[in-house]
Amino acid sequence: MRKFFQEIKADLKFKTAGPGQKLSEPSRAPREKPKAEVAPKPRQAPTDEAQRAAAAALARLELKPKGGKAPSASQEAIRNQVRKELMAEAAASEKGPSMEEKEQEEEGAAAPSVSGVYFICPLTGTVVRKDQKEKQLREAIQAYFSVDPVAASIMEIHTFNKDREKVRLCVETMAKYLDNIYLHPEEEKYRKIKLQNKVFQERISCLEGTHKFFQAVGFETKTLPVPGQETTEEFYVLKEEVLSRLEDLKEHKEQLLSSEPVRAQLHRQLAVFHPSPAAARFELPHDFFNLTAEELRREQRLRTEAVEKASMLRTRAMREKDEQREMRKYNYTLLRVRFPDGYILQGTFYARESVSVLYNFVREALRDDWLPFELLGPGGLKLTDENLAFNECGLVPSALLSLAWDAAVMADVEAAAEEQRSPLRPELLARAQPLS
Repeated sequence: MRKFFQEIKADLKFKTAGPGQKLSEPSRAPREKPKAEVAPKPRQAPTDEAQRAAAAALARLELKPKGGKAPSASQEAIRNQVRKELMAEAAASEKGPSMEEKEQEEEGAAAPSVSGVYFICPLTGTVVRKDQKEKQLREAIQAYFSVDPVAASIMEIHTFNKDREKVRLCVETMAKYLDNIYLHPEEEKYRKIKLQNKVFQERISCLEGTHKFFQAVGFETKTLPVPGQETTEEFYVLKEEVLSRLEDLKEHKEQLLSSEPVRAQLHRQLAVFHPSPAAARFELPHDFFNLTAEELRREQRLRTEAVEKASMLRTRAMREKDEQREMRKYNYTLLRVRFPDGYILQGTFYARESVSVLYNFVREALRDDWLPFELLGPGGLKLTDENLAFNECGLVPSALLSLAWDAAVMADVEAAAEEQRSPLRPELLARAQPLS
């Protein structure tokens, strides 16, 4: 009976084992279930490196001697495919980005935190962009000639002649001419200045504004005979009526010596923003950098070298040289100060201005300017040395700082106040805007 059941089990097992196979045939792999078809990924355009490699491969193929074996069909197919991809890439680059790509770029581009760097003309109060300040100063000084020609000519001498040593030597020589007339009004030789005189030509005539000054203080041009010669030369000769106003001549001389160049003042572009998580995000225009657009792109590429350079063993002189070069990149810095209530105060500064300027800027924006406070830089570092420049503190070309009150004083102020209010002046709070 046991043998009978064993035979039945063997027969069932044989039937369920599937189709048979001869012993001389190789063993079959188990049949897999058909997989769902996967959509092919779109082919990406070749990179610049791939294009250069393909071009080099083509050049090598073309340089092979023609007497050798003919290229196989597979080699020819590869060459044709490479040519097609290179031509397609070139056509795409000539066509430029599609409208859809342009829209994506425009949507992704963030608006600048400020539109540029601006200056205020001290003579007119006009606010102009950085590239227009020289023109504005010239126009303002030229217009001032109708008000005070002596003062206007002195402004020209000190402002538009950039070599400060030449300006110093010029005004000292001119002052000497006036001083001689003031001390010796009876001496006719001091009231005449020979225009072709070597000293006059080298020190005075070559500078802008000097001739306007002599005419404004009372000199006129005359052609006079040269003593002992039959020729004539041009002179500046002081008018007779000026001799009765010698004190004015003395004042003009002192004004000439004590004047300074007229400088356009940096416009702080003070702004107040509502509390925002985007306070640390800055988008700066090119005005903030002492570099051209091409140099900025190059600097961006070189940033990757900073990590390698940090791991190198360098001397102290090498490190200081790199730090000085880094500091010179920036002319201006955009600083934001976040108050404990979240409001943000923003201003534009020279990169070489001291930290004390920022303290004064914040203090002038306070409702109570006597309140003691501290400014904390990135990472919570206290800015205790107010004589340091912003670029020496690493606060360029932009930085977000935090303001911290004196805890004891603020506790007394809050206890005495009937209601809690913002420390900023009300007129500034009224101008507060969202930070985009």
